[in-house]
Amino acid sequence: MSEHGHADDKRSVRIEISPRAIVYVLLAITAVWLAFKLATVIIVVTIALVMVGTIDPLVQFLEKRGLRRGRALTVVFFLLAIALATLLLLAVPPLVSQILTVLADLPKVQADFVKWLEAHSWAKSLAEQVRTMKLDKVSGSAGTMLLGHGGDVLEAFTLALTTLFLSVYWLADPVRSQALVYAVVPRHYHVKLARVMLELKVIVGGYMRGQLITSAACGLVVFTLMKIMGGENAIAFAIFAAVADVIPLIGGAIGTIPAALSMAHEPLKMGSVLAVMFIYQEVESRVIVPRVYGRVLRLSPAIVLVALLTGAALLGMLGALLALPIAAGVQMIIRELRVDLPGEVPSSEKMLTRDHKADLIYEALSEGATAADAAVIASSLAATMKESERTGVKLSAEMPALVASLADQLPADPKAVGDTFERQSHDTDGSRPHAPTPGSDHSNES
Repeated sequence: MSEHGHADDKRSVRIEISPRAIVYVLLAITAVWLAFKLATVIIVVTIALVMVGTIDPLVQFLEKRGLRRGRALTVVFFLLAIALATLLLLAVPPLVSQILTVLADLPKVQADFVKWLEAHSWAKSLAEQVRTMKLDKVSGSAGTMLLGHGGDVLEAFTLALTTLFLSVYWLADPVRSQALVYAVVPRHYHVKLARVMLELKVIVGGYMRGQLITSAACGLVVFTLMKIMGGENAIAFAIFAAVADVIPLIGGAIGTIPAALSMAHEPLKMGSVLAVMFIYQEVESRVIVPRVYGRVLRLSPAIVLVALLTGAALLGMLGALLALPIAAGVQMIIRELRVDLPGEVPSSEKMLTRDHKADLIYEALSEGATAADAAVIASSLAATMKESERTGVKLSAEMPALVASLADQLPADPKAVGDTFERQSHDTDGSRPHAPTPGSDHSNES
C-alpha cells in the first residue's frame, strides 16, 4: 500500500466543549467550594430543621386544642425543659458520685483485679501488665484533657445556642419563614416544594420515633442487667445509656462504660455486663436499627448501614447522627421531583399527569397571591393531594373543602377561584388528558 494510502487511513478526533458545559462545571466546583466553606452553617441549619420537624407536631397538637401558637410554643419548650432537668437530676448526680468513687478506688480495684488474674494460669501474663499500669494518674490526665478541649466545648455551646434560637424563630413564625423560601423558588415548582417540605416532616418524625425506640430498648436492657447483677443506681445508668444511644455506632459503648465501671470491684460481673452489652449492640446495629429506621424512613438496611458509615467518616459523631435523615431526605427529594435514575423504572404517565394538573390547580388558586399566601395554599394543596392518594378519593372531590378552608388566603373570590378550577383542571387520576392551557384553541373543552 502506498504512503498516500496510509495517510488516508488516519483519522483525527476533535473534542469540543460547549460554553454551557464549562459553565456547569464551574458552577459545580463553586458549589462544592461553598459547601466546604459553609459547612458549619449547613450543619446548624440542618440540625435546626430537625428540631423544627420534631417540635412542630407538638405545637400543632396544642394549637388544635385552642392555644395560640406563641403560647403553645412556650408550653412545649417549658415541658421539654422540665423533662431535660428531670433526666439530668436523675442521672448526673449518681453518675458523678459513682465515677468519683471508682477513681478513688482505682488502686484497690487494680490490686483485686491482679489477684483475680493471678489465680488463673491463663491470665498470669496479663496480670503483670495490669500491675504496671499507672491508674493513679487517670483522674489528673482526664482533667488536663478536659481543660485542653475547653475552647471546643465553648464553640459547641455557642453553635447549640444559635441552632436553638434559629429553630425557635422558624417555629414562632412559620408562615414568614416559608415565604422566604417560596419567594425565591419559581411558582411552577411550588407544589413540589410543598410536597417535599411535607415529606420532610414525616421523615423527621419517623427518625425521632425510631430513635426513641432504640434508646428506650438500650435503656431497658441496661436497667434489667443492673438489677440482675445487683448494681446500684440502675435508673441513672439506664438513662445515661438511653441518651448515649442517640449517637450511632459508638453510643452503646459509651453508655456501657459507666455501668461496667460501677462493678469494677467484681471482675466477673463487670465482664458479664460488657459481654451482654456487646451482644446487644451487635443486635441493635445489625438488626434493630436497619429494620426500625429502614421502615420509618423507607431505607433499605444496606443503605442505613452505608449512610451511617459515610456520615461518621465525613463528619464524625455529628455526621453519623444526621446521616439517616439526610439519606432519607435525598431519596425523598429524588422521588418527589420525579428524577429518573438510570436503574429505576421511569415515572409513570399517570403520575406525571397528576403532577401537571396539580400545578394547574395551584395556578388557579394562587393567581395574584403573595409569597406568604402562596406558601399556605401550596402546603394545603400538598396535604390534600397526599390525603387523596392515601384514601383514593379524587382530588376534584376535595377541592370545594380546600377552597373554603383557604378563603382568607385566596386573592380572588372563592367562587371565582372555584369556577377557574373547574375550567382548568380535571380529575387527577390520570384517566383524562392533560388540562389545556388558557388561551388555547381547546380551552373551553372539558
